[in-house]
Amino acid sequence: MSFFGLNSKKAHLFLGGAAAGIALGLPKKNGWRVPAAAIAALEIGNALIQYRAAEPATNSLDVAAPVKVKEAVVDGIDMRWEEHGDTESGSILVIMVHGIPTNPRLWRYVIPKVERKTIKCLAWEMVGFGWSMEEGFGRDISVARQAEYLYAWLQHQGISRAVFVGHDLGGGVIQQLLTKHPKLCMGLVLTDCIAYDNWPVLPVKLAKKMDGTIEKLSPSMFKPVFLGGLLDLGHDNAMRRQESIALHWKPYSRAIGPKAFAHQVRNLYTTDTMELEGKLSRINAPARVIWGDADPLGTSSGEKLAEELDATFSIIKGGRHFTPEDHPAKIAAAINDVLNELG
Repeated sequence: MSFFGLNSKKAHLFLGGAAAGIALGLPKKNGWRVPAAAIAALEIGNALIQYRAAEPATNSLDVAAPVKVKEAVVDGIDMRWEEHGDTESGSILVIMVHGIPTNPRLWRYVIPKVERKTIKCLAWEMVGFGWSMEEGFGRDISVARQAEYLYAWLQHQGISRAVFVGHDLGGGVIQQLLTKHPKLCMGLVLTDCIAYDNWPVLPVKLAKKMDGTIEKLSPSMFKPVFLGGLLDLGHDNAMRRQESIALHWKPYSRAIGPKAFAHQVRNLYTTDTMELEGKLSRINAPARVIWGDADPLGTSSGEKLAEELDATFSIIKGGRHFTPEDHPAKIAAAINDVLNELG
């Protein structure tokens, strides 16, 4: 079955997204608002079911890192991160930064393939994201400002050199950080991240236009919008997709979730990465750029990043956006290549 050339899965997703948009755009007391929201939930639910049924769940031997959260108040902000690996002084530090709508758990399957003797992984949570949503209210949480928060956290931790790994917005944060403080960088891995003008993708653009409406929604009304965006960016591992949706929805399922998401998208500015063009060559360290060839962000920006960073560029065939979850072995291999190059 097709709908204007779309297959059944995408048709349900399209209809669900359209219904969600209509529901969001209607006045609160409009009688059509609830039916539209119900249709959105039903259609996106059908899309989820068909995605699950149409693609085989990949049997994976991947082991997830346990949740090991640490917190510290840095410049008046309660910052949160996960910490794994060698605790001895002198260990090489690998700093990982997630994007939207994820949190440090994004790296749960990558970390066990990287941490070992002499290697320590720290997955930092961006201010105003994940379980740190409350810390974002009343603050600038743009990509450029996140780089300043990350720098303050590094200083607080006494970290003067590290290998940096970024995905989605996290890759943009790292680009901002290292063009300003290139001496911090021992090595760099960027995967399916924002760069130049390759972002935001369409669902995020729409959410940004409707931020005032989104922040007033209940979590149950907001969930179809969240699911639509996550499915649009995409996983190519069916089993991992279901797990990821459940995992990353949890922080947004709280009463503050819709308001926090609206604040997140309100603070997205493409200029934060566009202004870095021509400056990335300041980062002089072993680097890898790895990209899913089916990522809606497109591969051309990844190729351009690799060229400017003088980095090796690798493609994951069939890979969509959430490569650290779907293809952790390949992301970890890129990180380990950089670590091996450091000796």
